[in-house]
Amino acid sequence: MLTRRFFDRPFLTVAQDLIGCTLDWGGCGGRIVEVEAYGVEGDDACHTAHRPSSREFVRTQPPGTAYVYLNYGMYWLLNVLARDGIILFRAVEPVMGISLMQQRRGRESLRDLCSGPGKLGRALALEKAHHGIDLTRGQFQARIGGVDIAAGPRIGISKAMELPWRFADLKSPFLSVRI
Repeated sequence: MLTRRFFDRPFLTVAQDLIGCTLDWGGCGGRIVEVEAYGVEGDDACHTAHRPSSREFVRTQPPGTAYVYLNYGMYWLLNVLARDGIILFRAVEPVMGISLMQQRRGRESLRDLCSGPGKLGRALALEKAHHGIDLTRGQFQARIGGVDIAAGPRIGISKAMELPWRFADLKSPFLSVRI
């Protein structure tokens, strides 16, 4: 199980170390294969750069807390707080609760089920009530074995796109976009 201590480290380290771990969200989820990292300070793409409510949330919540927000008025996205950053879950290789996630998404293809942050949010049935929950209570299992991790630029943003803060399992066919 990943503890608060795991998340209470530099955000880029936490982001890379999440690749290959398992996310269990109420019996649905799988192996984390892609994340993006956002720095609380000095990162124009991070919510804390432009949203006072985000700055306050990050300031008052401990590492390992869920940061869930509605994107484009349609998709609830799952993030977790690290010591000095926020990490967005971009893709998961489905392993558990597959039939329920397929039903929620209206899709059969395993490759397409959780291969993007909005798809993942729908597959897990994320909602506003999940914002602020403690994710150090059994949602994550540590990585077993090695993973070939690649880094690349973040995607789907308009600021600080050049930063190589998207991390992924290089061999996974379940990524949202290849690195």
